[in-house]
Amino acid sequence: MSAAAQPSIASIATLASSSATGPMADALRMLAIDAVEAAKSGHPGMPLGMAEIAVALWSRHLKHNPRNPAWPDRDRFILSNGHGSMLLYALLHLSGYDLPLDELKRFRQLHGKTPGHPEVGVTPGVETTTGPLGQGLANGVGMALAEALLAREFNRPGHRIVDHRTYVFVGDGCLMEGISHEAASLAGTLQLDKLTVLYDDNGISIDGHVTQWFADDTPARFEAYGWHVVREVDGHDVEAVDRALQQARGAGRPTLICCRTVIGQGAPSKAGTHDVHGAPLGADEVARTRLALGWPHAPFVIPHEIRAQFDASARGAADEAGWRERFEAYRRHYPDEAAEFERRVRNELPAQWRDAVRALLRDADGAAATLATRKASQQAIAALARSLPEMLGGSADLTGSNLTDWPGAVEVGCDASAASDGNGSDGNGNGGGLRGGNYVHYGVREFGMSAVLNGIALHRGYLPFGGTFLTFSDYSRNALRMAALMKTRSIFVFTHDSIGLGEDGPTHQAVEHAASLRLIPGLDVWRPCDTVETAQAWVSAVERPGPSCLLLSRQNLPFVTRSGEQIAAIAQGGYVLRDWPGDMLQAPGEQAAQAVAQPAQPAQPAQPVARIVLIATGSEVALALDAVAPLAAAGIAARVVSMPSTTVFDRQPRAWRDAVLPPGVPRVAVEAGVCAFWRQYVGLDGGVVGIDTFGESAPAAALFEHFGLNTQAVVDEARRVVGATR
Repeated sequence: MSAAAQPSIASIATLASSSATGPMADALRMLAIDAVEAAKSGHPGMPLGMAEIAVALWSRHLKHNPRNPAWPDRDRFILSNGHGSMLLYALLHLSGYDLPLDELKRFRQLHGKTPGHPEVGVTPGVETTTGPLGQGLANGVGMALAEALLAREFNRPGHRIVDHRTYVFVGDGCLMEGISHEAASLAGTLQLDKLTVLYDDNGISIDGHVTQWFADDTPARFEAYGWHVVREVDGHDVEAVDRALQQARGAGRPTLICCRTVIGQGAPSKAGTHDVHGAPLGADEVARTRLALGWPHAPFVIPHEIRAQFDASARGAADEAGWRERFEAYRRHYPDEAAEFERRVRNELPAQWRDAVRALLRDADGAAATLATRKASQQAIAALARSLPEMLGGSADLTGSNLTDWPGAVEVGCDASAASDGNGSDGNGNGGGLRGGNYVHYGVREFGMSAVLNGIALHRGYLPFGGTFLTFSDYSRNALRMAALMKTRSIFVFTHDSIGLGEDGPTHQAVEHAASLRLIPGLDVWRPCDTVETAQAWVSAVERPGPSCLLLSRQNLPFVTRSGEQIAAIAQGGYVLRDWPGDMLQAPGEQAAQAVAQPAQPAQPAQPVARIVLIATGSEVALALDAVAPLAAAGIAARVVSMPSTTVFDRQPRAWRDAVLPPGVPRVAVEAGVCAFWRQYVGLDGGVVGIDTFGESAPAAALFEHFGLNTQAVVDEARRVVGATR
């Protein structure tokens, strides 16, 4: 909002008193008020203020089928200002979704379908989880990008099977968050013409009137991004909002509709104030609001005639039926494309997937190459892309470092001069200026990229992945958390994973990041040690119905020989890479460890008299392997466990975990990162060889020596631990 456009308190009061509100809008208001009062918590201000905007969109423009919320060609609706969730729940309930009135009465209650902020997978019709402001807008950019790319890929002349729009509600808070800049800038550059954002321009946030901290000229800002902007729309006039939505359809680029509203519209004493933002109105104000709106009905009572106006079941079923007729015609002309489209929107892997996996692992093992795992990752991407046309890669301006591109990748871009049919698209219903492809340059927008990836994954049709340096995962962190919360199939490629990055110094050297990412529930984190583990990490990430992070090295890592059983065991997250030498060391009950057999070991010159387990990840696996011989010479038998994914290992059955890490045997963990994380595996009496300070600027080899991350340090720590436990 610009300072000049910000209304005064007096003008807000005038606007509130003169606004005309219809029964449909008032029904949304009262359901929100009643639910918040019943819960004794919630955010009524936004639902009251955006009611007419919601009526205009949902009753006149939104293409959806309440009986089938997963219909592929439905419009997507996102409530980025997710604190106003009761507006969405009221819309879903009245439109005919499987969200009964009792669930609205249970707003914000344990195990209900109406949580405090919208959650995908919990409430039918909710497309994405929102609450952290701005991320819904970025998710919407991802959904609009997925729609445009799918249209380019699958539509044919006379056959528009992908032709839907993405609508996003945002508030001042969404636009204050920096991610709004990242996402909106990308959307404007790519001319995502089927993206429409409706801005609830009410000038109020939790702390009060925003003019003291948010004086942006928001319309000009979005125009500078390349958006079409509709200014100064009366957000309490359904007809005015309807006209703006009509304009958006012919804009040929994304549209921002700036809707001037009053927060808490209809509440006589609280409208236009921050008091109505995040607290129940209270019994007295609710009673006065009912009188002011002329709403005589009891709490949660909506007249039948209003319900009939909202009910989209028949219209939605007809829209979907018409699409299915068109799709069957498409299938008759393009049977292979139709089958491929259906597979991809179901998130199913192709029939030849297991053959591709076997070939990838076989080739990675057979090459026996010493490579940086970022390069091994690029080779895995290239191999998998031949079987997975849905792979949609990208990088936050670090393609040459992340190596997230591959031979044959086609860059997504925009042709400003591309022909348009006047409806913001070319003749096939595709995004007007967008060039189709499978690789996106996200620019220096790590947070925006990660949230866009989540939106692409939620839309379905593509398997998105994007890269940056591991240290910059901090910029992305809340989007990573949201990916885990939503269980999106998003893959985050983080390279330059440790002090092995070298000369760029501590600002770029990840120390605490691997441990930090592993703490996010539901996020799989892989830190592979060579080409084979990297290949398996990619396979596991593709197969997983949830998000994964791949932490990859800048420096070359040595290839490790394995048996076929060991290669299969990588998928368990942790496995025995080199076992204790000598059968005489095997104690009763440890036979299960033979499930991870390894190549035969050379005969030892002397029988070790003590045992230890060395646990390592990534580049430090080589240090653990190199420590075996000197430890044996000192009378200590060392088992080396490679643990590329602690998160996956922790999900394995107890029998597997005990077979790999036998209880009672002392342990030492080795990783170029913070030490405290590993105490859960080695215990207080175990040892950790790691780094608990920030790095330095120097060549990688010098840094590993400087910080004591070397073979001798592993040997010394193992000897100390064994000596302490004897």
